[in-house]
Amino acid sequence: MMSRTEACRPWLQRQDSSVSSYARSRICRHSASSIHADSPSLGLCSLLPGQLLRATTCNDSQLSPSATLVYLKLQSYLVVLNLLNPIRMFRRTCVLRTGRAFGLRGDFVGSVIVTRKCSCQSASLHSTALTANVSEPTQSRAVPFTSVAHIAPFPKRTHTCGSLSTVDADKHVVLQGWLVPKGTVSKKLSFFGLRDSYGTTQLVVDSRTCGADVHAAMREIPEESTVLVEGLVRHRPESQQRDVSAGHVEVIVKSFNLLNPADRNMPFMPFDTQNLANEDLRLRYRYLDLRRAELTSNLKKRSDVAFLVRSTLHDQGFTEVETPMLLNSTPEGAREYLVPARAKQSPSDTPSQPLFYALSQSPQQPKQLLIVSGAVDRYFQLARCFRDEDGRKDRQPEFTQVDLEMAWVSWGKPERQTSADTWRIGGHEVRDVVETVIRKIWKKVEGIELEERFCVMTYNEAMAKYGSDKPDLRFGLEIQDLTSNLPQPLREALEVKGEILEALIVPGEPGDSPFARVAPTIEPDKSVERLEIKQGAGFDWLNQSWIMKDVLSTTSNSFDASELNETLGLTEGGTVWLSKRPCRPEGGWTPLGRLRLALSEAAQRNGDIVLSDAPKFLWVTEFPLFTRADEDKEFLAHGRWSSSHHPFTAPMYEDIADMYAGRVEEVRGQHYDLVLNGVEIGGGSVRVHDVAMQEYIFSNVLQLTAKEKESFNHLLHALRCGAPPHGGFAFGFDRLMAILCKTTSIRDVIAFPKTAGGSDLLFKSPSPSTAETLVQYALKPL
Repeated sequence: MMSRTEACRPWLQRQDSSVSSYARSRICRHSASSIHADSPSLGLCSLLPGQLLRATTCNDSQLSPSATLVYLKLQSYLVVLNLLNPIRMFRRTCVLRTGRAFGLRGDFVGSVIVTRKCSCQSASLHSTALTANVSEPTQSRAVPFTSVAHIAPFPKRTHTCGSLSTVDADKHVVLQGWLVPKGTVSKKLSFFGLRDSYGTTQLVVDSRTCGADVHAAMREIPEESTVLVEGLVRHRPESQQRDVSAGHVEVIVKSFNLLNPADRNMPFMPFDTQNLANEDLRLRYRYLDLRRAELTSNLKKRSDVAFLVRSTLHDQGFTEVETPMLLNSTPEGAREYLVPARAKQSPSDTPSQPLFYALSQSPQQPKQLLIVSGAVDRYFQLARCFRDEDGRKDRQPEFTQVDLEMAWVSWGKPERQTSADTWRIGGHEVRDVVETVIRKIWKKVEGIELEERFCVMTYNEAMAKYGSDKPDLRFGLEIQDLTSNLPQPLREALEVKGEILEALIVPGEPGDSPFARVAPTIEPDKSVERLEIKQGAGFDWLNQSWIMKDVLSTTSNSFDASELNETLGLTEGGTVWLSKRPCRPEGGWTPLGRLRLALSEAAQRNGDIVLSDAPKFLWVTEFPLFTRADEDKEFLAHGRWSSSHHPFTAPMYEDIADMYAGRVEEVRGQHYDLVLNGVEIGGGSVRVHDVAMQEYIFSNVLQLTAKEKESFNHLLHALRCGAPPHGGFAFGFDRLMAILCKTTSIRDVIAFPKTAGGSDLLFKSPSPSTAETLVQYALKPL
């Protein structure tokens, strides 16, 4: 007599291709003795995915006494097939009460019962518990039968998902990509999206053209699975056409191949941009996040711009050279990452000393030595750089810069120069190259023709007008110096202290200024005083100022401010912010500069001002060569002077005498930054090529110790060997791409970025090492 298992063999053979493939490859049968009918429970932990068991009897009163139960475990669910009559075939889908659908499609013998999700090591399989957890099929959607990866030959794709157009209409195509659900119109018609890195093609799955089995099977495929689809291209209805890649056509599916099913419990769905997961989760599963069209487009654009940069520089006579990443630690200004080297066995009994490489902050020294060698006249590379800095939205511990260096760079302004051009330092050859690269990028990527010459502004002018060394010129709100308009006692008192008084003024009527409504909401820095010019209270604001009283160290003076009010154009109801600062600006911001930016951001949030996307490039030049106002460099300086740029930057030739005379604070450098809409995208300088000047800067200005100077001996010797005048520049490539991709964070243009704190959530770095490993480097844990 035929056993029930043998009688059910036709059921397995009748399944659609994906189900039968799964059944053939994953299901194994056990004899009836494997399960006893009187056993109260069965531990689910003993079942493997796809394992098929059967029992000969069942005592459940709700089932036929002669029924055979087949237990099929799929992932963490248990599916029980109640085999009643092998002759009677019908289709049924079963789902969970929780709404988490899980079931089977195809021809089944008898009914299908789904138990609860297995969450413990000894979940009960008692027959009375099986039916209790079955919900009505109409309450939840069906979930597909999970299959396995296709590991056999398959057809080669004929097109990418983004390349199809109306010229491909009526062509038979083979596409491969990730399946994205779009919607089900009816039991016989469904729409899907098929996505790859080139775009998304709409798929039409109609059971009348592909067959009911294909339609049913495709509806069961998990979201984000990789599939191969064969079908016919046709025009989309005119009302449904979109001006995107493959947006004018669709593919009528004839057949498909499931290449690799996706997990049903993915941490998030990349296509669901309306419910975007938090950034930490997306960074932890970056390989899923990169499937988002936005990030895919960013990486493609980054590649295109890198190619354009290389091509442009190659046409300008530059040679691409790779420089070392593992160097020696030097006091150049930024914190370095140290890489331990394995300790070598000492010939004596003295313990081995740990040795370290330093990851390159930038290729500064190697590229200068390359130019000094004479082997390369114009050098460039897309260099990987490493700096141990606190994370910010526009910084990463490892980043990319487009690095340039040129021999025979001039000192001083060009011989032929228009009166409007205020570039008064050397390096105009570098300027020409940089502007050429930028113009080509904006023309190719943005379709914008930039001006032939970018504007130039000195550091002092930028700090005076905008309170920043990287000013955003898209809005006004300029800072005003009140010092020359103050009453004589105030002017003289400020002059004695070497200070000036600045003001930021916002008229009271919204029609007069877009910043009027947000002005009362801004909390200024403690060094800034806010004065309201109240209506009906006159203009006696100067005598109410605590800053003025502090300048004169008295409260008894009274001044007539009418002339000052007229000069400033003050009106009743306005707001005045006052701040005093040293006559010679320091650092990258003044207090009123930060306030100006805060007012702009608040007005934008309020909808009172919309800044133009038009690119406003600006060169900022003539920075102080040395500074004591850079907190990021103080860990190395320890109260000494540090270089504003780096210690190899040359002074302006007009200020060389001041430097040798010890008037360090008055020395300006041949340093230039390129700023776009308030963001610094690159910087460079003319280098010191005279060894005596370089040694003087090291010893007399920066006051480096003998140990610190020793790390630069190779560079000093190279300068003695006939170094040409040279200079260079470096673009922050990540920042540049963030601007081109219209994103506020550079993490959106880097394939595998770190968090703001410098950790890598995907690769779990940095991480501790074992004591055994540290011994190899002559290190031990604290």
